[in-house]
Amino acid sequence: MPKSREWHLVARPHGWPKPEDFALRETEVPEPGPGEILVRNLYVSVDPYMRGRMNDAKSYAEPYRLDQPMHGGAVGRVVASGAEGFAPGDHVLHPLGWREYALVKAENVVRVDPGLAPLSTYLGVLGMTGLTAYAGLLRVAGLKEGDAVFVSGAAGAVGSQVGQIARLKGASRVIGSAGSDEKVKLLVEEYGFDAAFNYKNGPVAEQLAAAAPDGIDVYFDNVGGEHLEAAIGALNLHGRVAVCGMIALYNATEPAPGPRNLSRLIQNRLRIEGFLVGDHYDLQPQFVQEVGGWIREGRLHYRETVVDGIENNLEAFLGVLRGDNTGKMLVRLPE
Repeated sequence: MPKSREWHLVARPHGWPKPEDFALRETEVPEPGPGEILVRNLYVSVDPYMRGRMNDAKSYAEPYRLDQPMHGGAVGRVVASGAEGFAPGDHVLHPLGWREYALVKAENVVRVDPGLAPLSTYLGVLGMTGLTAYAGLLRVAGLKEGDAVFVSGAAGAVGSQVGQIARLKGASRVIGSAGSDEKVKLLVEEYGFDAAFNYKNGPVAEQLAAAAPDGIDVYFDNVGGEHLEAAIGALNLHGRVAVCGMIALYNATEPAPGPRNLSRLIQNRLRIEGFLVGDHYDLQPQFVQEVGGWIREGRLHYRETVVDGIENNLEAFLGVLRGDNTGKMLVRLPE
């Protein structure tokens, strides 16, 4: 059997992760036992939530273990099978990324069809990030026709889909923030946002007020910090906030100050709710049918930022934290 390379966490980062916190190590590729399949990974996902798993702290996901392979979403091709119902050549989605070959229990994989959609989309627009956008906007935030919607991190994998779904579901106005003028242009010209701004160009509250003079009804939060405070200040009566992520705080070494305008929650009867996509997998069939249809009809667009080679997995992950990606960040491995 060939060798496999896999990424290990060797030290818990303090603040921004550093290359010396990680090691790319070579290992033997095992033969699958009963109920197991061996997968050659073809696309590996890197996501902001992985930063939290590098801390030895209680959270919704178990921390990565030191000197053990890291993991995350991946799609690949079955090369050997000890499990009934899976054969070499099948393509599957599974949770053991950050490595070239993965030995996975059959109960932890989902078969995917590269004929229906490109393999990469099962990690992005039709995968976990897509369902996050769909469930967060429609169920958690309770989007209603005519709502004005603000999305932070709007050029990312989740945010770009939130804005488009809002538009397709009848939002009166969709506003997005992003970290470059190029991304702002993309939001308006390709994704159909009504307005967008570069949060680096001035205070978020001022730019949001200019983009949404009549206020907003829904805020989908990927960033936290200054964005959350600005959104609370702009929310209309009975406004809702769906908190998906707070990437602005992930590498903070000191507790960040909270929004200073929380009294507006009382004045305007606002609701703020955090959520995890894992609580909403009952929506998966509806999500795939509806979003898959929009993609086939050319009504929903997506971008991917693809980095080649397992040796560049760490740099791709750090790029997500920096905001280098447009749309879903993926690492592509050779067949």
